[in-house]
Amino acid sequence: MSTAEKYIVYGPSDTLLRFGPTLVDETSPKHSYSAETDGLNVTVAVYEDTQKLMNTSTSLTVIFEMSGKSLKIEIVATGGRTGFRGSSADTEVPITETVKDFILDYTKRFGLTIQENKPVEESEEE
Repeated sequence: MSTAEKYIVYGPSDTLLRFGPTLVDETSPKHSYSAETDGLNVTVAVYEDTQKLMNTSTSLTVIFEMSGKSLKIEIVATGGRTGFRGSSADTEVPITETVKDFILDYTKRFGLTIQENKPVEESEEE
């Protein structure tokens, strides 16, 4: 199972530049990468989450693309499952929720504007 979510964040460029590195510092991903080329700043963080009670593993990749006064965030989660017969363990918080909460908290704390970029569905006429 794979899910992708896309967000666009608007605000002052110095605050947007700190967004990716702050996420990496505060959430401790398994792997991270940052680069700057031709005015485009990219930060990639890869997380691996194992929930022992449910015997599942989830991989989460977060990509930050900063150019100008906008920041594109893409969150791609793969793996995982809902527990036995649709149950889920409430004692373990998935890494996906932790990262999303951080993103929403950061935007609220610094007064940034966040917009969810929903995928456009293809029409049946094509």
